[in-house]
Amino acid sequence: MLFNSLEFFIFLPIVFILYWFVLNKKINQQNVLLLIASYVFYGWWDYRFLSLIALSTLVDYFVGISIDKSPVKSTKRKWLIVSIVFNLGLLGFFKYYNFFLESWVELLNSIGYNIKNHWTLKVILPVGISFYTFQTMSYSIDIYKGKLKSTKNFIAFAAFVSFFPQLVAGPIERASNLLPQILKNRKFNKINAISGIQQIIWGMFKKVAVADSLAPIVNDIFSNYNDYSGGTLITGAVFFAVQIYCDFSGYSDIAIGTAKLFGFDLMTNFNFPYFSKSIGEFWRKWHISLSTWFRDYLYIPLGGSKVGKIKGVRNVFVIFLVSGFWHGANWTFIAWGAIHALLFIPSFILGTNRNYLVQTSSKVNMFQYFKNLIKIIYTFFVVTIAWVFFRAATIQDSFNYILKINSFKLDSFSLISVSDWFIVITLFIMDYVMFKKIKINIFFWVIMVIVILGALNRETQSEFIYFQF
Repeated sequence: MLFNSLEFFIFLPIVFILYWFVLNKKINQQNVLLLIASYVFYGWWDYRFLSLIALSTLVDYFVGISIDKSPVKSTKRKWLIVSIVFNLGLLGFFKYYNFFLESWVELLNSIGYNIKNHWTLKVILPVGISFYTFQTMSYSIDIYKGKLKSTKNFIAFAAFVSFFPQLVAGPIERASNLLPQILKNRKFNKINAISGIQQIIWGMFKKVAVADSLAPIVNDIFSNYNDYSGGTLITGAVFFAVQIYCDFSGYSDIAIGTAKLFGFDLMTNFNFPYFSKSIGEFWRKWHISLSTWFRDYLYIPLGGSKVGKIKGVRNVFVIFLVSGFWHGANWTFIAWGAIHALLFIPSFILGTNRNYLVQTSSKVNMFQYFKNLIKIIYTFFVVTIAWVFFRAATIQDSFNYILKINSFKLDSFSLISVSDWFIVITLFIMDYVMFKKIKINIFFWVIMVIVILGALNRETQSEFIYFQF
């Protein structure tokens, strides 16, 4: 079920009414309703996917209890391995099997072994599998590390794994944050609900009014980049940077806002990343739930930055390459991760990657303001170039696309509608308003709803980009 679909606009009020006005005095019944609603929401794509999420829930539920019960460390470790092998095995089979097989065949062919026929699987990638496998796996890891106690309330745990607002595209919630909220009584909070509705509206605006408006233009430019000059290709890259941000952060906003309607607080997943002054700052503001997941469960266990510069650089490369590979079974994603690693490493070696965290004077002079603006523009520029690798079909297409930008001509910008650039500029202005937490008049929200309703009537609606991951 899509957030930007008629089915969801019918589904959400029904669940909301039952949750607060029928089952509001019985937490167990509310959790059962959340579980049923989540399975209906997820099964709307393909009911066969439900067996996978149910199996993942069962495995980690019993693994968590077994880790807690085990008296010795070695037994706890064995149960943890069960969780990790199962979840990564599930993810690897459905998402990466064909990629590894085809890459292996290409390698053998390149060294003289001619393999013409090989068996591949024709399987549908389950929606959101990269998200809920990481979510359940972190539950088992936290119990093993002693940061969390297992729960014997199966309904609550199943609701945590399948919580429909963030199920298919995050944020990737930690059990330490979401599970206690599911286990305790919840009371309707009017202020929270209003805040949630506003966040849903903002997320819907970013998705249907901005991302879906830019999608046809981006698709055309990247599919036919050989037919366009440099100015148009620059436009395509910038538009994709805006599209993927509005698409993904839009989903997160809708998810967080929807959760608020039911009395839950999810973690912030985006913190205005395009206002970052460095790559390090960008990654602390982009897809925060994933970057912190890799930090806590991979980077720090590898030793982080406390193992010396050489091993530290290795750890940085590992994190970014794995992050790229997490996004999809394509060498373009790995290249995208490698580019970010190369951009990040200089500041890591020099020890300047956390400079932005240091509080400076609240008074910023004109020179400092201009300097920060240059840093923001530069960071956005290099991030946008890296997005070309993320979006292109192959690495060769990525290089060709970037090389062809050299044919830049000012008049080539006329190929793109002025209204589309207006949408992008408006988005950045509104994002800045949100960034500065400027109070917004109710008429602003009314106008935004009208724009959303108008955009929903167009034929350019599409699934959220991160559903494929």
